[in-house]
Amino acid sequence: MNGIMLLHCLENDARRSVTDLADILGETEKEVQNTIRYLEDNKIIVGYHTVINWDRANNDHVDAIIEVSAKPERSSGYDKIAERIARFPEVSDMYLMSGKSEFFVSVSGRTMREVSDFVGQKLAPLEGVQATVTCFVLKKYKSNGVILEFEQEEDDRQLVTP
Repeated sequence: MNGIMLLHCLENDARRSVTDLADILGETEKEVQNTIRYLEDNKIIVGYHTVINWDRANNDHVDAIIEVSAKPERSSGYDKIAERIARFPEVSDMYLMSGKSEFFVSVSGRTMREVSDFVGQKLAPLEGVQATVTCFVLKKYKSNGVILEFEQEEDDRQLVTP
């Protein structure tokens, strides 16, 4: 079974049923189930997530993107500091980057004050963190490949029939 094709199908819509996946991939349901189990057991599939448009949920929610400059440790490079930062529940995404900062950290909270308290009281004081730059997200237009804010344009083209 082509595990990569299965991964692409799940990445685009994790709610697809095993029956639908088997039809799409031309495999049996049992083969699909076994492949999914293998991919989960081997930490290739590590979670299933829902994309939420918090602006429409009428719920207090703030996202921030934080650039973190850090000093690597002699024995582990950036891995130990990255692990300490990633374990905070406020952190939703974290990447080691090239450029002026070492890490790109995505953080969520209920208010700007909550996020700024996290940065000032938990993140910035961590050993190995040298500097932070926090940018608050004002509006999301697209998240995880899903467009959130644009209305569907009406197609005003005429139907041509033979």
